[in-house]
Amino acid sequence: LGRAEINFDQQVINLEGIDALLKKHGFSLIKDKDSRLVEEIKTAVIQLVFYGNNANSLIRNSDYLHEKLGHPYLHLSKVFSEKTGTTLEKYVILIKIEKIKEIISYDEMTLSEIAYMMGYSSVQYLSNQFKQITGYSVSEYKNLLHKERKPLSSLLD
Repeated sequence: LGRAEINFDQQVINLEGIDALLKKHGFSLIKDKDSRLVEEIKTAVIQLVFYGNNANSLIRNSDYLHEKLGHPYLHLSKVFSEKTGTTLEKYVILIKIEKIKEIISYDEMTLSEIAYMMGYSSVQYLSNQFKQITGYSVSEYKNLLHKERKPLSSLLD
């Protein structure tokens, strides 16, 4: 998840060559505007959840994405679903669960504090969603020797 701009001599290398080089290193070339928008949505969701300094509990995801990306949430959601095969709401949940796993591994916050920070209305709601996504209760996850985490870039794979 990121962005790079390059200048190149079309006499020396073409877009297919650049695409092949990017793929060799685990990246891909984004060619159409909807795919670019999906990547912008992913980046915005990660920024909100991981770097939003508790904004998740203060602002609705739909309002944040609308303001950040300049498109109505309905449009963002439609494009995201069409391009990824999953809903934007589901993606936000997956990102939140990965952040919750990270916070749990630090063992510095109570579940109530985590629920508030992540914008959940209750500990029970967070716990139910965590179990549904991970297959573990929060306490089961805490007791795992090897905490299972997924790279954010592969959550939709």
